[in-house]
Amino acid sequence: MEDLLANPESSRPFPLEHHKLVFHEVSARLIFQDHIDDELDADLIIFLSRHSSENPFPVLTVHVTGNIGPARLGGITGSLAVASPPWMHAVLCNLNKNAPEGYRVTYEITHHGPTELSTPSFFVEIGSTGKEWTDARAGHTVALSVFEADPADTVNVLGIGGTHYARRETEIAIRSRTAFGHIVHSRFVSSLDTMMLSALAEKSSANAVYIDKKAITPGEMEMIETVLMGLGIPRLSEHELLQLRSISWSTWEEIRRSAQELHSGSDISISAGMKDGSPHVLWLPDDLVAETIRVNLCGLREGIGKLPVASLSSRGNPLLPVFITTEENPALVLNDLISLCVTLICSGETTAVEGDRLIISRTRFDPEKARHLGIPRGPLFGELMKGGVVNVNGREITPDMVRTRTVTCIRIPGLEKLI
Repeated sequence: MEDLLANPESSRPFPLEHHKLVFHEVSARLIFQDHIDDELDADLIIFLSRHSSENPFPVLTVHVTGNIGPARLGGITGSLAVASPPWMHAVLCNLNKNAPEGYRVTYEITHHGPTELSTPSFFVEIGSTGKEWTDARAGHTVALSVFEADPADTVNVLGIGGTHYARRETEIAIRSRTAFGHIVHSRFVSSLDTMMLSALAEKSSANAVYIDKKAITPGEMEMIETVLMGLGIPRLSEHELLQLRSISWSTWEEIRRSAQELHSGSDISISAGMKDGSPHVLWLPDDLVAETIRVNLCGLREGIGKLPVASLSSRGNPLLPVFITTEENPALVLNDLISLCVTLICSGETTAVEGDRLIISRTRFDPEKARHLGIPRGPLFGELMKGGVVNVNGREITPDMVRTRTVTCIRIPGLEKLI
């Protein structure tokens, strides 16, 4: 680190240099440094260490310390250190950006001491053999990634489930503002209780919990969700976490609360254009949304993704006719949603507009009419459906003779002004 600071060609000042820095060395193993913060005047401790593994490969890791299970590597059983998710996230993302070729970057699960620290702390480690420990490239990457760390506004999350190298949590963090604190290995999930889950969330400053559903059993999932509900801590899916781009956690909570009041248990999809602000609920005519889904669901989803809205879905219903926006002029967003639906319907069906009514005319092949005219099911059905003419018992049957016309009328207030 001293070499990096002394290098006149380095990008100075580094963000970390805006803080008062103290370099502290100890002769004993770092995992046994309980209460080290008693002798340090610091508000954050970053342990720079080396990582070893039974299956060694080049790796750069970030994790907070603690013992969810037995204390086999320092600390006290059942005790947890205080995490700093924003700083861990910043360093992890920098490691991912700066890592030398051949090195894997990852979070590790919570698994060793020291645990008796009241000051937020975390480990940054180089692994996993002497070759990597003495690799100047790895050392430079760690130093640079720490000095470049500049924590942003993150969504702090407790992670549950997975193996030692928390693959899913790492991928989510690198792709979003999600900052993990403590991460629980799958083997400890069955032993979690209300007290431990509460402590894990508290020591992680967690806004929410992420559960790797593929890494735990259905029974464990049910148990954890019950406990979380009692604690009042929301569980967010990977999809939901990746959507939290530029909106604050408070805005997300308001959107989520509104969504649950509108349709309990609904899933939320937030577009990239959503901004911070007060949620406004927008209702579209049920039949308008249903018809658009029938005509072009993919086009509807793509169009919604370009508007500043949150859309809701539920089991068996890909899109509910209610949306949430944070724009100051929600009427404009509502007009854009209606225009999107009308445009998609008109591009896929025969339509007409009469005042505030959208009239959709549709013809379809009617198998009952065909059978009534003596046409057997089979190739002749297919020919008529394609628009061909067939002969049955010397009689010419045209497609119009076996078609049924239906008319759907959707009332949309102010429609004439939107087209």
